[in-house]
Amino acid sequence: EMMKQQVREHFENMRHVLQQDEHAVLDSLELDLKRTRTRLDQVLKNWMNHQEQVSKSISAIQGALSRNPTAEEDRKSHSDTIPKKPDASEMEIRLNKERFEKLLKTLSSISKSLKVQLQRKTLLLDSSPTVIDRQTCHNQITVTSEGRSLFFSSSPGSTPEHPLRFDKVCCALGSTPVSAGQNYWEVDVRCCSAWAVGVAYGRLERKGQDKGAKLGRNRNSWCIELRNRNLSAWHNNRHVVCQGVGQSPPRRVGVWVNYDKGQLMFYDADRMVVLQRFSAAITPVFDRAHHQFTEPLYPAIRFLKPTENQNGPNHLKFSHLDSF
Repeated sequence: EMMKQQVREHFENMRHVLQQDEHAVLDSLELDLKRTRTRLDQVLKNWMNHQEQVSKSISAIQGALSRNPTAEEDRKSHSDTIPKKPDASEMEIRLNKERFEKLLKTLSSISKSLKVQLQRKTLLLDSSPTVIDRQTCHNQITVTSEGRSLFFSSSPGSTPEHPLRFDKVCCALGSTPVSAGQNYWEVDVRCCSAWAVGVAYGRLERKGQDKGAKLGRNRNSWCIELRNRNLSAWHNNRHVVCQGVGQSPPRRVGVWVNYDKGQLMFYDADRMVVLQRFSAAITPVFDRAHHQFTEPLYPAIRFLKPTENQNGPNHLKFSHLDSF
């Protein structure tokens, strides 16, 4: 009960902040409306005064003409009322439409961002630190000291041979597998032009470069990959084009596993849009029967060969997710 109360207090604080901001914005709009009304009322008053003067002049002229139809001088003396023309400043009186449109655009952006953060919050509850198992890394992959950042080098390193190491495919696996419950992690892919992010059983082949050692090209691994700016999802050597892709490739890829239910989802972590969902019930294009996980799943990444015009930094990083 105490935990529920603490959660209620946090949501109440958020509601209070939103209500305060709503009142401030509405007060600002009301002030703008009052100023506009005041200016319009003054303009209306000036025109009504002018109308009254014109009406008096017309009445005087009509009276003079009725008394003496030839009284041209009297008519002229009462026709000297200066015609009133609309003032340019009067024509410009209106609510600040440009400012209002900016306000709506800003509120829309904040609303979308808040929705994304609330969606991401649920996934972050399932997150845990992810580091690379250095023994699995291909010898052209360098791992930083904290074990989360990987760099691809065009020249092989002097790493000793190991039975778990990928010797031909430029791949690496995480050190801690998922074997029960739910888990979530993110991979920062901004500094890599061609990559694959996914999960794999420990039995994924490490030697050679045939399908058995490549992510998504066998029954032991699942991934999404970016190649030639095209994003696709792979499993058992079958693939589909990823859905929900924006105008540019994702900057961070979120991976969520519900091990017990055999579910795997890939997200664009900045927009919290589902890129691909793997499950026995939803993706008949893939092997249905194989989506009840039977072995522990390891986080997996692969550096793909970029095209000639995409040479640049090749860097992938498992994000630190202790906080937003």
